[in-house]
Amino acid sequence: MDHKLAPPRTVGFWGNSLFQINGMIGSGIFALPAVLVAAVGSFAPWLMVLGGIMFLPLALVFAWFAARYDRSGGPVLYGMDAYGPFAGFQAGWGRYASGVVALAANTHVMVTYFAALFPWLGNNIVETSAVVLCIALFTLANVFSMRGSVNMLGGMTVLKLLPLALIVGAALFGGFKGQPIALPQFSQVQSVVLLLFYAFIGFEVVVVPAGEAREPKRDIPRVLIAALATVTLIYALVIWAYLTIAPAPGTNPNALANAGEAALGQWATVLIVAGAGVSIAANNFANIIAVPRMAYGMAQQGLLPEWFERINPRYLTPANSIVFYGVAAILFSLWAGFIALAAASTLARMLTYLITAASLPVVERRDGTLTPLHFLVAILAFAASGWIASHANAEAWTMFGVLIGVGTLLFFIAARQQRR
Repeated sequence: MDHKLAPPRTVGFWGNSLFQINGMIGSGIFALPAVLVAAVGSFAPWLMVLGGIMFLPLALVFAWFAARYDRSGGPVLYGMDAYGPFAGFQAGWGRYASGVVALAANTHVMVTYFAALFPWLGNNIVETSAVVLCIALFTLANVFSMRGSVNMLGGMTVLKLLPLALIVGAALFGGFKGQPIALPQFSQVQSVVLLLFYAFIGFEVVVVPAGEAREPKRDIPRVLIAALATVTLIYALVIWAYLTIAPAPGTNPNALANAGEAALGQWATVLIVAGAGVSIAANNFANIIAVPRMAYGMAQQGLLPEWFERINPRYLTPANSIVFYGVAAILFSLWAGFIALAAASTLARMLTYLITAASLPVVERRDGTLTPLHFLVAILAFAASGWIASHANAEAWTMFGVLIGVGTLLFFIAARQQRR
């Protein structure tokens, strides 16, 4: 393998959109309607619209940064440009580490969904084997080709959105009587805001593989805003459909499966449960395409050992980074205690958001392009990320410290290698 090679730029606007849409929409959309409706009643669809607006400052910060860079790495480049190598490393490592743990956790959840359809997957040994096999296959597929991976992700995206479209269609044409909108009594504002924020995280994955986008400075800023608006609309429509169908509480924790059964019968339940599994699979696949490019970008900047930078001469992909990411996720999936790291992974992602938001005013001020609007938006994005991080428990903070400690060790190993 020759690290002097560079991956080709093959990803266009729609391919980048797939990264962001699948980064945000995973399993949550299948359970979120019932939770939000229980919290705020018929106002829930409009609350999702407010959630998209609340998340907009963070998306704008990333969009303004994305218009400046055409290399892979995303937050690594932003933090490094503003505060130097160590800040850039921590911004990238936080997202990378959270992605590894989330991939392990979400694959277990995916297999659990499919176990509802195929009970033999419920056996512990079979479940673990299925998780390892899925991660291994996703990893292998990504080694071969970025273009092929994006095409495969497109097919998975269609499959995951079909059950959601089915529920919305049933609500529109099923003769159900919708509920009037009523302003809620926000008895648990904090819990509701946390739910909204978590519904949208994952959007930033689109900026990471910018080095393989055809027109990253033009396309990625547009994708960040357009995909955020699209996902907000999808969430609002699905929750509206759930409200309109108004299913009775069922034994299935998948709220949309209960709605599907109420509207269309048992076959719709099966389809929606399968759709939830595919949705998580697509979310995982999008992350395993994009997030390894974080390690590749960090190695390009001398923040990780150059082994992560090497390109497969046949497939022109950062194969070492991809394989390392997949193997790390497999190892975490085999460790019974990795669930404790799942909460820390969200905290690590908040670190990425905080560094990115704090970097924008520094970079723009230095370049003479800082405006009051950009400064205000960066403050709002920083405050929102800090507020979310402040709600992590002591265990999450402890695990977060372990993740950062491991990353810092890698940083100093790479720095020593650079000096040599």
